[in-house]
Amino acid sequence: MTAELVRGQNHTLPQTRLEIRISAGAPVVAGATLGDEHGRVAGIEWIAHPGSPQLHGLEVSRQAAADHRLAVDLDALPDGVHRVTVLLALPLGAGGPARFGAVASPFVAVTALDGAEIATFTLTGLDSESAVAALELYRRQGAWKVRAVGQGYAGGLAAMLADQGVDRAAELAGTIQEAVARGLARSVAPPPPRTPEGDRVRHAPTPAPAPGNGQPPVPPPPPATPQPAAPAQPEPLAEPAAPGGPINYAHPRRQSTAPPPPPPAAPPARPGQPAQPVAGDATGWSMDERLYNQVWGMFEDLARAVAAYRSAVDFAESRMDQELERTLSDPRSRIGGAGDRAREEARAKRDELTARARESLDRDLAQLDAESAVVEPALPAPYAGWDNPVWHGYRVPMEIPMALRIGDLHLPERADLRIPLLVRLPLERGMWIDSGRTASEAAALTGPDQLRRLAMETAVLHAARLLAVYPPNEFTVHVIDPAGSAAGALAPLVRSGVLPSPPAAGAQGVSSVLAHLTRRVDLVQMAIRAGAADSLPPDLDPAEQLLIVNDFPHGFDDRAVTQLRYLADEGPAVGVHLMMVADREEASEYGPVLDPLWRSLLRVTPVADDHLADPWVGHAWTYEPPRTPPGSAVLEQVLERVAHARRTGSR
Repeated sequence: MTAELVRGQNHTLPQTRLEIRISAGAPVVAGATLGDEHGRVAGIEWIAHPGSPQLHGLEVSRQAAADHRLAVDLDALPDGVHRVTVLLALPLGAGGPARFGAVASPFVAVTALDGAEIATFTLTGLDSESAVAALELYRRQGAWKVRAVGQGYAGGLAAMLADQGVDRAAELAGTIQEAVARGLARSVAPPPPRTPEGDRVRHAPTPAPAPGNGQPPVPPPPPATPQPAAPAQPEPLAEPAAPGGPINYAHPRRQSTAPPPPPPAAPPARPGQPAQPVAGDATGWSMDERLYNQVWGMFEDLARAVAAYRSAVDFAESRMDQELERTLSDPRSRIGGAGDRAREEARAKRDELTARARESLDRDLAQLDAESAVVEPALPAPYAGWDNPVWHGYRVPMEIPMALRIGDLHLPERADLRIPLLVRLPLERGMWIDSGRTASEAAALTGPDQLRRLAMETAVLHAARLLAVYPPNEFTVHVIDPAGSAAGALAPLVRSGVLPSPPAAGAQGVSSVLAHLTRRVDLVQMAIRAGAADSLPPDLDPAEQLLIVNDFPHGFDDRAVTQLRYLADEGPAVGVHLMMVADREEASEYGPVLDPLWRSLLRVTPVADDHLADPWVGHAWTYEPPRTPPGSAVLEQVLERVAHARRTGSR
C-alpha cells in the first residue's frame, strides 16, 4: 500500500533497489547528495547532478526536464553514506519560471523497479523558492527509510548546497546550471503535453527479467498513459514540455475535449505473439496527427528500451566488480585456484545477465522495427524522407501541416532503426547547421571545403521542404551569402524562382537584408502590443520569413551581429526564423557574446553526428541529415511546383 507522506513524515523502505520518480509543472534540475550520519556532504564527489550524473549506487538525469527517474541502489552506496537527499532546482536563463510558486506543485514518488509506489510526497506551499530539498533516504539502525523534507531555498541551488556543507557551493551551482544549459541546447523539444485520453495505443517495450534473485535492475517500460517528448526533440533533437508527464495531444487550433480514438487496430495477434503494428496507431483529429503522435511514441519507446538495456548492462558490470573485490579482499582466496574460480563465476554471471538484457532489448527492437516498416510508407510529404514515393505526387498544400521532418535519429544498439525527427510548425526555434569539424567519424573523413558545401546543401533541403509544406506565398526565404561562395548549393532555389530576390552579397547586402527583417520584427511587435495588427504597412510581407545566413561571421560587423542576435531572440514569436550555416570556431573572436545565439538555435550537422539528446533519458542520438536519392530530380520538381503556385496562386 502506498504511503502518502506529508512534510516531516517518514516511512520504512521494504527494498534497496528503487526508482525516484519526479513530476513537475515545468522543466526542473534533479540531483542528489550523499551524506554521512550527520548529513554532511564530504565533497563534490558525493553529489550527482546533470554534469556528473553517476555515482556508485545512484544515477540522476542528465538534463532539465518536467519528469525524471532517478535510479538508486542503496546496497551499492559507499560505506560511509547514511543519507541520500534528492534536490530539485529551476534552471536559470531557460526562459521558464524563476520560482516554484509559479508552477504546479512537484510530485515525488519512491517506487520499486516494477513501478509500484512505495511512498509519495507532493511539495506544496512553495513560493519564492527556486530550489528545494524534496526528500531524503536515510539509514537508521541498519534499516533504510524515506522522509518527506520539502525544504525550499529562495537563494537557489547555491544556498541549498551551502546548507549541506558543500565547499564553494556557488561555484558548483554555476557549473551545474552551465551543464543544464548545454543539455537544453542539444535536447529535442517534446511535443505538447497530452491528456490521458490522448495517448497512443502503445506496443510497450517487452519487460526485462524482473530484478531480484540476482537479476539486474532494469527500468520498467513506460506506463500506458503518462510521460512526453519533445521537441518536442531532441531539439535536437531542447528542445521539453514535460518529459515523463501526461501529454496533451489536443489539436492546437481546436478547442474541444479529447480527440477521437485511434482507428481499429489490426486483428488480434496469436497467443504469445506481439500485436501486429498499424499506421496511425495513436489518437488525433486526423491521420497526419495520429502519425505524428505515433512517431513520437516510437521515439520514446526506443529511448526507454535502450535505457533499460544499458542500465541492466551497467548493473551486471557493477555486480561483477563488487563480487571480485569482495573475493580478492580475502587473502585466502588468492591461494590456489579459488581466485580464478571466483573470477570465472563472476564473469559468467555478468555474461548471463547481459545476454538476458540483450534478448529483452532485441524483442523490443523487433517490435519497433515492424512498426517502422508500416509507418514510414504511410507518412505524408511533410513527414516523409525525400526518397518516399509520396513526393512524386506532390501538390502544394492549402494549409500548414502540424510538423516537419528535418532528419532521422538512431542509436548504436540498432543503427538501421531510424526514427524521423519531427519538429512542430510554425517553427519555435531557428536552426544552426554546423559546417565545422566535429568529433564524429563521418566529419573526420570529410574535408573542410566539403563540409561547408554539404552544410549549405543541407540548408537548401531544409528551406525547400519548408517552402513545399506551406500554402502558396505563406513562406518566404531570404539568403545572405556575403562572398558568394554558396552559388552552387543555392542553384536549385535560384533557378526555380522561389526566392523573392537574389542572395545578398557583400557588406551592403548583409546590412540591407538584416535591416529589412529587423524592421519587420519591430513593426509586428508594435502592432501586437497596440492591438492594431490590421494597421501594418501594405509593403510588409505577412508570410513567415526564413533567413539563411552562409559563412557567418564573414561580412558581418558589430552592428550586423547585434541585429542577428535580435532576430534570433525576438523573431520566432513574430514569424521570422534563422538558419545559420557556420563554424562556431570561426566566430570565436566574438567570445561569449554569441553564446546565447548558438544556444537559441537547434544545432544539426551536414553529416552523421551523435550530438542530439532525447527529452526523457538524455541518450546521445546520431542525427542523419536529409538527403535526396542519387540522380533524383525530386528537389527540382518540387521547387518548380512551388514556384508555379507562387506565381499563379494555384496548386
